[in-house]
Amino acid sequence: KNCNHKRLGIYYLLSAFIFGISGTLISVLIRIELYSSGNRIISPENQNFYNVSITLHGLLMIFFLVMPGLFGGFGNYFVVIFQGSPEVVYPRVNNFSILILFLSYLLLMLSLISEFGGGTGWTLYPPLSTSFMSLSPSSTGNLIFGLLVSGISSLLTSINFWTTILNLRSYCLTLKTMPLFPWALLITAAMLLLTLPILTGALLMVLADLHSNTLLFDPVFGGDPVLYQHLFWFFGHPEVYILIIPAFGVISITISGISQKIIFGNQSMIFAMSCISLLGSVVWGHHMYTVGLETDTRAYFSGVTILISLPTGTKIFNWLSTYLGNPPLLQLRTSSSLFALLFLLMFTIGGST
Repeated sequence: KNCNHKRLGIYYLLSAFIFGISGTLISVLIRIELYSSGNRIISPENQNFYNVSITLHGLLMIFFLVMPGLFGGFGNYFVVIFQGSPEVVYPRVNNFSILILFLSYLLLMLSLISEFGGGTGWTLYPPLSTSFMSLSPSSTGNLIFGLLVSGISSLLTSINFWTTILNLRSYCLTLKTMPLFPWALLITAAMLLLTLPILTGALLMVLADLHSNTLLFDPVFGGDPVLYQHLFWFFGHPEVYILIIPAFGVISITISGISQKIIFGNQSMIFAMSCISLLGSVVWGHHMYTVGLETDTRAYFSGVTILISLPTGTKIFNWLSTYLGNPPLLQLRTSSSLFALLFLLMFTIGGST
């Protein structure tokens, strides 16, 4: 019944925390199993359980921890406040989005106990996920339905943010003067609206192969398993930016608050996020270098992948430049300022490698 954006934002954060615990427990299982050679905690009778663990850990962390937390939680709570609007454009749709998130989580968990569990890996590659090789058609079906429902939830939230940010801003707030966090959410919502339908189509094709006797991904009958990889990664690569761009928005606001000034090169930050999202949407092939793409195609994907480092570098230097001119102790007096600095350090080291 409650449609208040703050309340829903808190619900998103709490549910992300709970879903995240289950994903973390599964990752602990994986770590204990890998601690040394041989079967440690996963019994030799059920070798598939390790694959099931990897599948569920990946899906839970991406679709049920980071996305509901950063996009749904922080987005719902803060976007409306940052732009001075009373509420999101569609409060009831917002409420519906979080309700079906629980349904999709239940479907995912149901896959764990139906047949042998869906041990396809989180990417659900055929032929492992199709009837040709699948150990458990019903659990793979549950996984796919869970992801489809989660996709509907994300899509509705994206439509909500998109319309709210463009149509419900305070009358004195132009797109040019809008804070970086709403900008981050606007760009993320655009990426979701463009790429989620592709993933949905790919999953429905797997479902058809699995339960309706189609042969879209079976090479023996003229199908193409690599087609699934193209469709999946066309969503899967923008997804990593869908996860990080809201975090960029949070870091921008945090550093701006610590330094008590607008982020250095505010306009270029908006441009950089837009470039990252655009370039991030056309480099999906770099997840597929082992499937026999021709040299020209690989050269293109390599080149554009390297190009993404330019807008990312712009953001790092702008954040660091915002710190300039402030006494060093001011930067380190709170846990949030340490968090922001350590984020920059870790992100730069990770990006450089």
